[in-house]
Amino acid sequence: MEKDNIAVGLDIGTTKIVAMIGKKNEYGKLEILGIGKSKSLGVARGVVNNITQTIQSIQQAILEAENNSGYKIKDVVVGIAGQHIRSIQHTDYISRNNPEEVIGEKDIQLLIDQVNKLAMLPGEEIIHVLPQEFKIDGQSEIKEPIGMYGGRLESSFHVVVGQASSIRNVGRCIQSSGIELSGLTLEPLASADAVLSQEEKEAGVALIDIGGGTTDLAIFKDGIIRHTAVIPFGGNVITDDIKEGCSIIEKQAELLKIKFGSAWPGENKDNEIVSIPGLRGREPKEISLKNLSKIIHARVVEIVEQVFAEIKAYGHEDPRKKLIAGIVLTGGGAQLKHIKQLVEYITGMDTRIGYPNEHLAGNSSEEISSPLFATAVGLVMNSIENSTQSAVRMEVVNEQPKVVYRNVPQPVQQRYEVEENYVERVETVEESRDTRINKVEAESTETKIRRSFFDRYVDKIKDFLDNAE
Repeated sequence: MEKDNIAVGLDIGTTKIVAMIGKKNEYGKLEILGIGKSKSLGVARGVVNNITQTIQSIQQAILEAENNSGYKIKDVVVGIAGQHIRSIQHTDYISRNNPEEVIGEKDIQLLIDQVNKLAMLPGEEIIHVLPQEFKIDGQSEIKEPIGMYGGRLESSFHVVVGQASSIRNVGRCIQSSGIELSGLTLEPLASADAVLSQEEKEAGVALIDIGGGTTDLAIFKDGIIRHTAVIPFGGNVITDDIKEGCSIIEKQAELLKIKFGSAWPGENKDNEIVSIPGLRGREPKEISLKNLSKIIHARVVEIVEQVFAEIKAYGHEDPRKKLIAGIVLTGGGAQLKHIKQLVEYITGMDTRIGYPNEHLAGNSSEEISSPLFATAVGLVMNSIENSTQSAVRMEVVNEQPKVVYRNVPQPVQQRYEVEENYVERVETVEESRDTRINKVEAESTETKIRRSFFDRYVDKIKDFLDNAE
């Protein structure tokens, strides 16, 4: 087993909780080592509403992933979603004391810290500050300001805001499940990492992730995140409509939706009928597939129109903001028959279904390549990307050697502990100063800011949880 690039993503959804363990192979693709999923019992519309049930569901998913992979999970990267998430656009600037000095990371961090002091509504906190484009002394459209000269450094920001209590409840569930929280990622961003190509992000694309309780939207243009939104409707409201409209139980409604559901009523003929077993000896129910499709169609149209209203709010009709790559659908709801055609009909934009298989190793199972697991795959990718700052510590179980990886200052120490006939080997790896400088300079400004901010935010949540004891 390699020591690096091993990560765990935990997708706490309204319908299911998924724990996914993965690592990068020698070709740079994501190899899934184990996956565990459980029914989500304590989450409604992306928000935890029952701590005890959520902890049980998390523990069940974690245990299944551990049994499938042979690893013991120590910490995870968790996705943040829910109807409490909103985003705002903000522009801010700083005046530098010495314009003769080149702009450095500390200047950008100063600007970021200034944005973090924005006054929010009561109970809200800034989760994510994403710089978009910089302006130096009036010169605009600068993506990488480090190394340039200037007195006034200005930037437009995409600021993601959420309810502090909802985020801390997620942190409490993770901590009470016996694992550590090593990172937070906005779920639409994780899904985007899994299913979008860099070319699509450059051309302009809207990612629509249709989950069980919420529908997440992320819009990219010129390779930069431009807009995010969370619509408080998802696949569960479609199931509820079928349940009420056909007078059947929820389990039957969900099966009907998956096996026979269609977002386009014209596809079904009047004489196509499915028989549903009656309850406790009652007569079976006969349901017309045409009527079923009409029920599904009405709700899907409502969801798509709300998402389209957000795309219009972004201003996609402006030639400079045009989304050339159109729309990418992912999430469990993207598996609904004919939903691609319906979205194209309503929006007039090119649409495709987003599968995370582009980043997965060739031997990955068909189940993992489903849009259903796009967010979980994106969370594992994000965890690997941030592994230099928050490595995921794991142990090999089932009578295999126990390996623990720790973040330590240079020189790096690798410690291998074998429980039987205790043997210890310590290797020291020295890196030259030039090598370390090159590594730092190779990272983009956005990646550095994203990591440093999330590290501080995770630390803040951990402090809050510790003090709440």
